[in-house]
Amino acid sequence: MWSVGFVAVPTLFSVLDDRHLAGTLAGHILTAMSYMGFACGGLLLIMALARTGGGWLRSPRVWTLIVMLAIIVVGEYVLAPMIIELRATGLVKGTPEAAEFARIHGIASTLFLINSLLGLGLVAFGAGAESRDGGG
Repeated sequence: MWSVGFVAVPTLFSVLDDRHLAGTLAGHILTAMSYMGFACGGLLLIMALARTGGGWLRSPRVWTLIVMLAIIVVGEYVLAPMIIELRATGLVKGTPEAAEFARIHGIASTLFLINSLLGLGLVAFGAGAESRDGGG
């Protein structure tokens, strides 16, 4: 997530003169990453649920993964279609559509940052959590 969201995508916008093309490419890359997030997050969630058994409601790891997957769902199936639809209008600066695009894009970017930080937290604190809670 960190490499794509904070290195590759900004690089597209800095290297390509065509912002529309950069946005299109970034959108495709982020969609692919969302599907990878579904697969990896889903697998991690299944593993965490198996480890915690009936105590999953008290597992910070399980809840973190659920929140991360929910953020991916919102980003991919709510915000991304709205962004695509607004981009199709042409986005002339100063129009209500351009302002709405900026607002929704800002929400999507904030959710991406939250997901990135949650993932970092899982990586940073994951090993310690397993030894403290008996594998969950």
